Amino acid sequence: MIRILLADDEHLIRTALAQMLDLEDDLSVVAEAASGDVAVQLAVEHAVDVAVLDLQMPGLDGIAVAEQLTERLPGCGCVIVTSHGRPGHLKRALSAGVRGFLPKTTSAVTLASVVRTVHGGGRHVDPELAAEAIAAGDSPLTPREADVLELAASGAPVDEIADRAALSPGTVRNYLSNAMTKLGASNRHEAVAIARRLGWI
Repeated sequence: MIRILLADDEHLIRTALAQMLDLEDDLSVVAEAASGDVAVQLAVEHAVDVAVLDLQMPGLDGIAVAEQLTERLPGCGCVIVTSHGRPGHLKRALSAGVRGFLPKTTSAVTLASVVRTVHGGGRHVDPELAAEAIAAGDSPLTPREADVLELAASGAPVDEIADRAALSPGTVRNYLSNAMTKLGASNRHEAVAIARRLGWI
């Protein structure tokens, strides 16, 4: 029996997934979580074989959960199921040790099959998401440029971003300018939009 943890902050989706997976003879959902922090705790507590994780959750996101589980529960395979299948997210997920990456439009039959594949040590990435990730290439942003752009996403003024990033306002302006140039954006709002669309922030 493959023991599964389901983590998704949308109760309806989590319940539906649990019911569908429990119909399979060899699969058993032994724990459910609505946030990333609880997901890590329950996965370790129940020593689950596979964690099926939503990408965006309160607290830790699915990729951060996968990183922690890779460390704390090495035998657990992680599958991300998301409605935000951006190229940057896929690359980050694979770097974190995630072995399955699927859109939320996936059928229950496919999800059950991927859970078995991951449990057996294999990998499965949705072919369309993989093709998009290859076409998009790697992020041209440095980690610091990405951080500053993320802080700029809320529309905060340069001084506030500088305070939060512990940088000088001049350095923040330089990072924003570099990010805009690299992304071919005419302003920082457009740069944020491009980086978000590609999953680079």
